[in-house]
Amino acid sequence: MNQLKKKNECFNIPNLLSTFRVSLIIPFIIYFLRDDYFYAAIFLAISGITDMLDGMIARKLNQITPLGKILDPIADKLTLAAVVICMGLKFNEIFLLVVILIVKDLAMLIAGSVLIKRKRKLPQAKWYGKLGTVFFYFSVIIIVGQKAIFKETNATLSVILLTITAVIMLFALFKYFLLYLEL
Repeated sequence: MNQLKKKNECFNIPNLLSTFRVSLIIPFIIYFLRDDYFYAAIFLAISGITDMLDGMIARKLNQITPLGKILDPIADKLTLAAVVICMGLKFNEIFLLVVILIVKDLAMLIAGSVLIKRKRKLPQAKWYGKLGTVFFYFSVIIIVGQKAIFKETNATLSVILLTITAVIMLFALFKYFLLYLEL
C-alpha cells in the first residue's frame, strides 16, 4: 500500500508539467534549426510558462515530491542546454553566456553531488535562481522573437539582454555558493 501511495505521488500535475517541458525541447530544436523562429519561440514560451506553473502548483497544492525536486532542475538544465547550444550555433554574440552557463551549472552539479554524498538535504530553488531562469527565457524569447518577426536581431539589444542574464546568473551562482557553504 505504501509503495502504491509513493507511485501515485509521482504522478501529480507539477511532475507531469516538468515531464511535458522536457518533451518541448525536441520541437524547439527542430524549429530553431530550421530557422522557423516563430514556432521555436512559441515552444520556448510554453516551456517557460510550464516551468513557472509547476513550482507554483507544487507549493499551492502541497505536491512537492522527491521526484519533483529532481525532475524540475533536470528539465531546467536540459531546456537551458538545448537553447544555449541552438543559439550558439546561430548567434555568435552569446559565446560568453554559454561559458557562464556551463561554469554555473557544472559548479552547482558538483556542489549538489557533494551534498548528496555527505547525506545533506539539497536546498529548494531560491528566488535568485528562478529570476535567472525567468530572465533567461525572457531574453531568449525577445531575441528569437525579433528574428521571427523582423527576420533579424538587434545586436545591441541582444548583448544587453544577455549581459543582464549573465549578471543575474552569476549572482545566483554566488548566492547558491554561500548557501552550499552553510550546508
